[in-house]
Amino acid sequence: MGRIYGAALVAAGHRVTAFDPYAQTLPEGVELRESAEAAVADVDVVLTLTAASVSRSVAETVVGTLRAGAVYADCTSSSPGDKRALAEVFKDRDDLRPADVAILGPVVQLGTETPLMSAGPGAESVAAVMTTVGSPVEIVDGALGDAMAHKFLRSVFMKGLASVVIEAVVAGRKAGLEEWVRGQIAGVLAGDGQAVIDRFLTGTGKHAERRMYEMRATSTYLAGLGAPSEMTDATATALERMTTEHHVHSGAQQD
Repeated sequence: MGRIYGAALVAAGHRVTAFDPYAQTLPEGVELRESAEAAVADVDVVLTLTAASVSRSVAETVVGTLRAGAVYADCTSSSPGDKRALAEVFKDRDDLRPADVAILGPVVQLGTETPLMSAGPGAESVAAVMTTVGSPVEIVDGALGDAMAHKFLRSVFMKGLASVVIEAVVAGRKAGLEEWVRGQIAGVLAGDGQAVIDRFLTGTGKHAERRMYEMRATSTYLAGLGAPSEMTDATATALERMTTEHHVHSGAQQD
């Protein structure tokens, strides 16, 4: 990701310095420096594209080196809570503009066209820079962590949807019904999205008990096909919880 963004920023006319302890070569025009501190010492915007596990330690390493007015954009996949905790790192540097950046897609595939979301004091400055390389940036009105909160909520749907689609298609393939299953999925995805959401919200809890037994039976069927059933099993567990909640709620209404 650093190579992709670095090359694009140079091509857009920006001066780019970098630090990566594992880099052997860099894109033409990107200046490799001997340390993280040296890489950020004289820049206007810092893009941190590291593993989430070192997000805070990197910020702590460079916070004393950043010049007044600099934007520090944490682009890692750290949790919203960890992003919010970065405010502690910058609490004695009110002359800096930290930003939380969420990357909403695979940069290796989409390049700089990958959508971004940004929050925090430096969000608008991040958008101003990244739009020069063709990155669509949505600014979230909020503090550090709010961009990642949006991404995580989106991931519940996107990652879950991808997993359940894969499970259904694989099962359909093993049953000799892949094209039919694909058609069923495509029909739902092509419909009125808001109407589908409302139908799920109103109908799932109401019919949770019946659907729970159906999904348990479906899991047994998938086992017979030799197909994975993690998402089916998880759905059955969720429906079991909803069954209990619905009964409790109905009982409270009757009382």
